[in-house]
Formats: sequence, structure tokens, C-alpha cells
Amino acid sequence: MAEQNPALEKSVLTGWRARLHEIIYETDTPAGRFFDASLIAAIVLSVILVMLDSVSWISEDYGRALYAAEWFFTAFFTIEYALRLACVVRPARYATSFFGIVDLLAIIPTYLDLLVPGGRYLLVIRVLRVLRIFRTFGLFEYMNEGMYIVQAMKASRKKISVFLLTVLTLVVILGSLMYLIEGAENGFTSIPRSIYWAIVTMTTVGYGDVAPKTALGMGLASFVMILGYAILAVPTGIVTVEMVHASSQKSSQSCPSCCSEGHDKDAVFCKCCGGRLN
Repeated sequence: MAEQNPALEKSVLTGWRARLHEIIYETDTPAGRFFDASLIAAIVLSVILVMLDSVSWISEDYGRALYAAEWFFTAFFTIEYALRLACVVRPARYATSFFGIVDLLAIIPTYLDLLVPGGRYLLVIRVLRVLRIFRTFGLFEYMNEGMYIVQAMKASRKKISVFLLTVLTLVVILGSLMYLIEGAENGFTSIPRSIYWAIVTMTTVGYGDVAPKTALGMGLASFVMILGYAILAVPTGIVTVEMVHASSQKSSQSCPSCCSEGHDKDAVFCKCCGGRLN
């Protein structure tokens, strides 16, 4: 009988750490869904408080209440960050990951208010309070569907690249035609400006700062508008197909060592670090 690899045995969590990992990192259990919902609510509320604190009259009238609420959320996210490090095999791996850095940036500014004394030469330190907005990025970590979108975008990057190259070619041709038709007297002073008009029209934005005046120019503009509706549907279809494929092939299992997701449903070991999955 083959011997077990000691490194793989250590990568499997047991006891309360395994249970805590399931609650914090997994999304397919009632406890995990409740944790995610509570965390999303806390993130949204904390960001709303940051935005309200930037309104002068609200800050003047309710400054103390906002300050107390900010410390409450800072303590909450500090505990949550510590628990995340405690329930993974390699805490340093998570701490140096994108979401680990975001979690740290979300709580550092409030503590800096205690370490750095106030003063008119140090008022610039208040800029660091804006870093708390990074909490919104944490929302994507707790939505398993967000991983499917990322995987779908990666899988369709070649098709999207070809699509974008085709669109770029079209706007150059259409912009050049409009420059020849309308000319500088009607606002199309150069080919780059005409290409800008083609992009604005094709994407159905329609600023109206440049518009054709001749009948032929209006006809070309009508064609570009109709073409824009058809073109916008192409990348949506490409990404949707890849999303369906990704959701049918991947599980919501999170690696207890490096916290990576997107493993195959029958996977036993992590595709990133090689650790055993629970």
C-alpha cells in the first residue's frame, strides 16, 4: 500500500477549522449562504457610511454616530479577516492574494487615524479613508457566479479580440466615409474626429456634438445606428455560451490551502497549489 504524502495530509483541514472554512469560503451550504449575505450587507452599509461622511452637513450633524459606526465595521472586518487567515492551511497565501490585500486595505485607514496625530500638515492622511471603498471589491469574492463570469471572459478572450478588431476596422472605414461625405464645414474636421463620431453612434451613446447635415450623411448614420444594435449582441452571446459551459463544468469547492476556486466537480486536488480538497 502506497504511503500518504505528509504534505498532502497537512493540506486537509480538520475540526473547527474545516467547519469554519466551509462557512466562510463555501457558498453551497445554508451556513455559507447566510455568512455571505451578512457580509455583503455589512460591506454595502459600510460603503454607504463612507459616502455619507463625505457630505458636509451630514458629517457635521452626525459625525459622532458615523465615527462610532465606522469603528464597529472596522472591528467586524478585522475579526472576519483574522478568521479567514485562521481557517486556511497557508495564511500567507491568502494574505498576499488580491482579495487578501483588499481586505487589509479596507481596515488599515481607520487604525491609521489612531497612529497619526491630526494637524493641518497631516490633513492629507484623510485621503487614505477613501481606501475603505475597496470593500466593494470584496463583494465579488462572495458571489460564486462572479467566478463563472471571470472564467467565461478568459475562455472567450480570443473570440472577443477578433470581434473588437472587426469593430475597430468598421469604425475606421465608416468614420473615413463620413469625413469624405460631410467634410469640415459640417463639423467633421478630421478623420479621427469622424471615427469618434462613428464610435459614439455605433455604441448608441449619441452625444450629439457632431451630426451629419447632408442626406447621404444621414443615410450612412442610419446604417451605423442599425449596425450598432446588431454588433452589441455579439459579445453578449459569446460570453453567455462560455458562462453556461463554465457553470456546468465547475464546482463551488474552495481550496483550504490557497482559497482558489473553479475546480472541476470531480477534482480531488487543487489545480493551483496541489493541496487536497476537502
